[in-house]
Order: sequence, then structure tokens, then C-alpha cells
Amino acid sequence: MRSAPNPQIQHPENCKYSMKEAERILIVMPAHNEGANIIQCLESFANQTRTPDELRVVNDNSSDQTGALVAEFAKSHPWIKLINRTSSEEHLPGAKVVQAFDEGLGSDWSSFDFIGKFDADILLPPDYFEEILHSFLKNPKTGICSGLLYVKKEGEWIYEAIANTDHVRGPVKLYSRACLSSIGGLRPFIGWDTADVLLARYQGFEVRTLPDLKVKHLRPTGTGYSTRNARFQGRALYHMNYGWLLSLVAAGKMGIKRRKTTLPWHAMLAYFQAYKAGAPRMLNAEEGKFVRRWRWKKIMGRLF
Repeated sequence: MRSAPNPQIQHPENCKYSMKEAERILIVMPAHNEGANIIQCLESFANQTRTPDELRVVNDNSSDQTGALVAEFAKSHPWIKLINRTSSEEHLPGAKVVQAFDEGLGSDWSSFDFIGKFDADILLPPDYFEEILHSFLKNPKTGICSGLLYVKKEGEWIYEAIANTDHVRGPVKLYSRACLSSIGGLRPFIGWDTADVLLARYQGFEVRTLPDLKVKHLRPTGTGYSTRNARFQGRALYHMNYGWLLSLVAAGKMGIKRRKTTLPWHAMLAYFQAYKAGAPRMLNAEEGKFVRRWRWKKIMGRLF
């Protein structure tokens, strides 16, 4: 039997929409050494016109004051829970954040209607969850929804243009329970935050971004080039079962965007090394076939 709605949820009279009390939201927030940002982030959650029913902050092996700061803040916000996690010091891009998310998810996640994976370095506009929930309820086919990320540059907040505006970014993922269940949860690989969107579409869900919801990203995603990062990108393309030709196109696009002619070489080298080693993939053959069709259709649509 489902629990009663959290009495801490704010539903002020000036809310734009009438929301169902039964719609429950769980947010899981992996956090590693976010002491500089975590309080601002949590305040933006606490100031929502519709707060989540529960926010679980997974303090993942932090060496700073992240855990202590969250614990203190949670004293006056009982719907915020702290989970301290000890993990390996090994650098595991993609896998580590998904493992932290899974730990925060727990065994009771299916009692919530919407589940989010959010980062600890973002500031939400006050009506974020109110608007997102309305979007989900307005269109039941929606599986993943978010606002857009903005970064501060020369005193102005500008769109963080490392992805198309129709892509739901990793720091602000909100899933319907049905969608998260259908895609089998998040995959512990680099590239998980693209694979989930593609898998949602494969399962027949729609993916939406709401341009009017501008989320401030306090720690911009690294866009610098390194051989190591290029190889991570190549492995991500392999994991997502893109196939060598589509991977070459994607790597070429990244190389052009970052003005690094060697990026496609290093990315494809990593791709074929993973292939030769028989590394596991995130997507099976049927899912990979759908993804390749989808990507080629998008590419052709831009060309013609």
C-alpha cells in the first residue's frame, strides 16, 4: 500500500495548476565534494512552489564538508535525507554516478510516480517541479522531462550549448515511474545519459524539454579536449551500439565542434579496442538497431 503524501509538500494558493496529491516525486542526488555548491542547490529545492516528496542526497566518498552541510540543512527539511556512501577511488566515468544513484534509489522507488536524478551543482527556478509535473500530467506519453541548463559567462547566463535543446541533460533527469521501469533503470556506463533518452523512445515514450525553465549550472560541464576524454567518447559510442559508421560521423562532429582534428582518431581507436576486447554494450542488438535508425533519421533531417 502506498504511503500518504508528504505533509511538507508546498501547494500554495497561487500555484498555476491543480495537482494531484497522489503524484509523488523522489529525487536522488549523487554528490561528490560539492561543499561549495550544495547549500545553494538545496535552497533552490526548498524554495519550490511544489517541493519533491523526498530528496535523497548520496554523499559519494566526499573528502570535503558535503555530508555535514547536507545533514545540517536536512534538520529543518525532513523530506531531505542523507545517504553516506563509500566507494572506490578509481575513476569510473558514468558507472560511478549510476551506482550512487542506484544506492539512493533504494527498494521503495516504485512507490513514487516520478523519479529524478539531479546533480548537486544546479539552481532550479522556483516553479521547476510545478511546471515539469504539469507537463507529465498533460501528456501521459512523456517519459523524461527537464528544463535547460545555463552557465554564467562574462556576467550573463547563457545556454550551455554542449547538446541540442531537445536533449534532457544528465544533471536534471526526471522520469516517470513507467519509463524508468521500462528502460530497466540507468546503465552503469559512460554515455548512460544519452542511452536512457534513446531507450525511452525505443519503449514508446516521448522526451521533452521545457525552454522556459532555465536551470543555472554552477559548475559547467568540462568541454576541454584531451586524448583521454576523446577515448571515453569512443567507448561511449561503442557501448551505445552505434556501429562504426555512425560512430565515425558522431566523432567527426565532436572533432569539428571542438576544433580538434585528432579527436575522431582517438575516439575510433577506443571504439575498435572495445570491440576487439568484446566489451559489454549498454544496448542489445534490437535496441541498437532502433538507435541507429533514429540517429540516421535525425542526421538526414538536418541535411535535407
